[in-house]
Amino acid sequence: MAPHQAELGVAITLFNSQDVIEACLDSLLAAQDAQLRVVLVDNASSDGTVEVVRHWAVSHAGEIGFREGAVGEIAQAQSWLTLLHAPANHGFAYGCNRALELLLHDPTLELFWLLNPDTRAAPHTPAAYLKAGSDGQFALMGGRTLYDRPGEVIQTDGGNVSRLTGRCDPVNQGMSHAEASLPDPARLDFISGANCVASRRFIERHGLMREDYFLYYEEVDWAIRRGGLPLRYAAEALVWHQGGSAIGSALDNRRASPLANYFTYRSRMRFMARHYPLGLPGAFLSGLAKSAQLAITGDGAGARAVLAGTLHLRMPAGVRAKLGRSQRASNPAHWD
Repeated sequence: MAPHQAELGVAITLFNSQDVIEACLDSLLAAQDAQLRVVLVDNASSDGTVEVVRHWAVSHAGEIGFREGAVGEIAQAQSWLTLLHAPANHGFAYGCNRALELLLHDPTLELFWLLNPDTRAAPHTPAAYLKAGSDGQFALMGGRTLYDRPGEVIQTDGGNVSRLTGRCDPVNQGMSHAEASLPDPARLDFISGANCVASRRFIERHGLMREDYFLYYEEVDWAIRRGGLPLRYAAEALVWHQGGSAIGSALDNRRASPLANYFTYRSRMRFMARHYPLGLPGAFLSGLAKSAQLAITGDGAGARAVLAGTLHLRMPAGVRAKLGRSQRASNPAHWD
């Protein structure tokens, strides 16, 4: 790498990501005018995710360095790619935080990019983030995230959260990339955790993401805790995102899985209790209404999952089966 190139730390949480992680790594390796330090944390995947990463690293051995070990075994992310093994699936924030902790040990890294494994970044995107965030005087920064399919349709430009119900609404979702105006970051509440850059200043001042959500609302909570540091938007950054490749998150053309429904409403209630307790009745009624709607349309599993999440009951059997035995050992379903 040329000596003038700035470095960007990249944190990616893996869970049953064997079908998507190669494309993500290929896009990062193609980065232009930016040097990356990529840390993957595998949350006890039950598929071939680890083998795919190893094979990818071997096939690119002439271009990158690679290290592998359990969480806590490696002191610093010195290679282009580091793979850490978590003892169980403790959730999205747990994986991101372990990667961030490793990257933070290097004082030369000032910016840290949270990225989902089912994303692909445009070659210029890392450099765009480094340029837009060079002063480090911000909390979280985002760019445009498109659906990874033909049509150049926006998935999110950041989002806002209702203080009455806790519902999160992505800005510009469903609009054309060519036609939609860029958002005003001062009018955003959060940046999507699928494609989000954090500054060292923000992390050192306000800490890492809370890990008790397991899935969803971690980045919303993080942004709400930013104090006086602003959100920022990198106008040239561009990422394509499949969305919900492992857990079945809702998309504009797909209903959410019971797993996604359970943790969405469970995390929403926790978030509201923590930050906007006056909105808890509205969040509760919203959950009941969604559960009834799904039941009426014949989605009994989804209805049960929404109700269990809203009432903070134990996760339904179907959700437990989807996550597998390694996740159940981490016991995230209790309000601790």
